[in-house]
Amino acid sequence: MYNNILYFLTAIFLFSMQTPPEHPLLPAWGAAAWFVLSLMSYARLAHRIYKKTASRASSGYFQAEQRASLLALCFFALVIYLCDPKYYLSGMLWAQALPSVVNIVGLLLFFLFLTLMWRAGKPHYQRIFGGKYSSASFTLLHIKTNLPIVLPWVVISIGSDFVALLPWPGLHELLASAWGDFLLYLLFLFFVLLIFPPLVRRLWGCVRMPDGVRRDQLMAFCGRQKFVAELYLWPLFEGQALTAGVMGLVPGLRYVLITPALIEALTLEELEAVMAHEIGHVKKGHLLLYLLLIVGFSLVVGLYVEPFTWFLLSQDLFYAFWRASGVSLEAMLVICAALPLLVLTLLYFRYLFGFFIRNFERQADLHVFSAIGSSHALISAFEKIALLSGNSRDKPSWHHFGIGERVAYLDKCEQDPHEQGRHQRKVWFSLAAYLLVLAFAVVLAQQVPVERLAGQYEEKYIEAVLWRKVEQEPDKGLWLQLAGDLMQHKKMEKKALDAYEKGLAFEPVNPELLNNLAWLLLTAADQQLRDPQRALTLARSAAASKPLGSFLDTLATAYWANGFVDEAVAAEQQAMLADPPGRDYYQQQVKRFQDMRYQEENQGDDKE
Repeated sequence: MYNNILYFLTAIFLFSMQTPPEHPLLPAWGAAAWFVLSLMSYARLAHRIYKKTASRASSGYFQAEQRASLLALCFFALVIYLCDPKYYLSGMLWAQALPSVVNIVGLLLFFLFLTLMWRAGKPHYQRIFGGKYSSASFTLLHIKTNLPIVLPWVVISIGSDFVALLPWPGLHELLASAWGDFLLYLLFLFFVLLIFPPLVRRLWGCVRMPDGVRRDQLMAFCGRQKFVAELYLWPLFEGQALTAGVMGLVPGLRYVLITPALIEALTLEELEAVMAHEIGHVKKGHLLLYLLLIVGFSLVVGLYVEPFTWFLLSQDLFYAFWRASGVSLEAMLVICAALPLLVLTLLYFRYLFGFFIRNFERQADLHVFSAIGSSHALISAFEKIALLSGNSRDKPSWHHFGIGERVAYLDKCEQDPHEQGRHQRKVWFSLAAYLLVLAFAVVLAQQVPVERLAGQYEEKYIEAVLWRKVEQEPDKGLWLQLAGDLMQHKKMEKKALDAYEKGLAFEPVNPELLNNLAWLLLTAADQQLRDPQRALTLARSAAASKPLGSFLDTLATAYWANGFVDEAVAAEQQAMLADPPGRDYYQQQVKRFQDMRYQEENQGDDKE
């Protein structure tokens, strides 16, 4: 289950972060053919993995499932890159109104690979754990098992889309404000507290523990601990798994799940010790702390992902790598921004989140001392579980300490009761440090110069896109004109001149190109680039073709630069008639032409 969380996190991230390309890598028929070929290839490889790895022991089956899941993730990533499913899904009618559904459908593609994995593993599952299933019912069983992992994300995503469709501007402003994230957190908490536990219980096929002596004894133990929960049998792996769990914070919607195999294997004292462990999770607030760790990470990522993206897009080195790579700008952004974020996410959950999970488990183990007074029954339960699970006592785990480590620590606490207090302090100090770092990250995010980064990235991004357009369509004057305008705005006058000249070579009567080149030849800061005589010829052609106010102003400036002041004033008067809102500017131009000679003024004006 914990490994599957990382797989689904990766799958959701890979698909969500992809931007639909302007043009797909493969045509529709090619993408469909590659997708089908990928499914067929994966199905064949999954069968080989199970045949080679899955033995009669459950450990072999789980090892095969882990390898096949990783392979499914690799195939899914290839399909995203080569088949561009987001491009085709985004073209659907509902995609604009419900964009999150595109990502959910993309996740279903990953489930499709997992379905092939489950079908390949079905014979081995039935041989090891028993049970008779059709392919459809076996697939449905595994979908129900894994659905709770992605269900919160699905609910929040669809809910956000429907809220965006509501005609309530006030609500939209609230969600966009600083309180918006807090409100969404409360809604998420409501879902987890009230809806999630009973829904998961039904999805997993849990049934209420039947009345009897064992149930009465365990309920009596819960009563003595002032703990309210309902007991359910958890049919995990046909009920043969040796485990238990607790979910739900609200007493009426709180459930302790115990597998039948665990009930059969343990004595009453050992079951009470396991129950004390689960009660410890609730008493120590671990379920809320899990939410805190998830929401804390989401908050920091939400604060930094946009500024970090803008920072990348404002760096010349990023564009240098992009031009050298030959990939699309969107793909380069995924490589440089999305993939590091994915790695950060996996590291966070694998190590930091894993650190807290392990220590929360140890904290829950230590609750047995408060509930029972001794850890001997829990140690005995752990030793039985290790033995019956295939001697897994020394097997390491990133989300739990190994059983051997847990037993050794409980023994240590039996010998030195002060060790319990040291671990409690370790957990709370770690949480305090986490909250301090989280608060510092939030405060630091407010100091990021977002507006400056946005301004830098927009200009460089536009420049990069324009030059790629120029490379792709070198015979289209529009891209060359826009590139020249941008270069002129950035005072890169030689590059602007080259762009305009190339554009005129393809479209010699384009009035925008004629006008903008004429203006550059009149106002360039580099005196060697100026050519008033040619500028007059170009400006006459532009104004004759399109007598706009700005074009007539360029013509007037060209007349003035060539010593024809009367003609310059007349052209400005025509500009006033063509563009009345700009009258004040044109009058200033007339005064300028009458009071000063062109050669006396070092013009550096910018006009596009």
